[in-house]
Amino acid sequence: MKGKMCILVALNLFTMAEKQVHEGRAVKRIREILGKKQPELAADLGITQQAVSLLEAKETIDPAILEDVAKALKVPVDAIKNFNEDATISIIANTFNADSAAYVENYKCSFNPIDKVVELYERLLKEKDVLIEQLSKGSK
Repeated sequence: MKGKMCILVALNLFTMAEKQVHEGRAVKRIREILGKKQPELAADLGITQQAVSLLEAKETIDPAILEDVAKALKVPVDAIKNFNEDATISIIANTFNADSAAYVENYKCSFNPIDKVVELYERLLKEKDVLIEQLSKGSK
């Protein structure tokens, strides 16, 4: 029984250690996922880029600073504290589709752009012909 108990305790400790999130790396990965550079985050926080670099190297970050970082990145503090890259990638991969981004709506044409170019070209040709006709009548 003692052997089984030791194994359970060891597994529990291993699981707890595995769940320990390196908060600095989590900040870095979230920043990168959001497409934000260190200087941008530094400006948002009112610190230097070097300070952001040092912050991203820390295993644990002061809760007040962590809250400020979360606000600057526009994510909940828990997103940093419980960051799991595999889960994040899985969520992004399973929930993103081409229609989910707002900017995609601007590119869904209800007409053929080439037809519009042809229409414009034909209109310009007609205007050119009218102008040539007017100039030829005026010169006679």
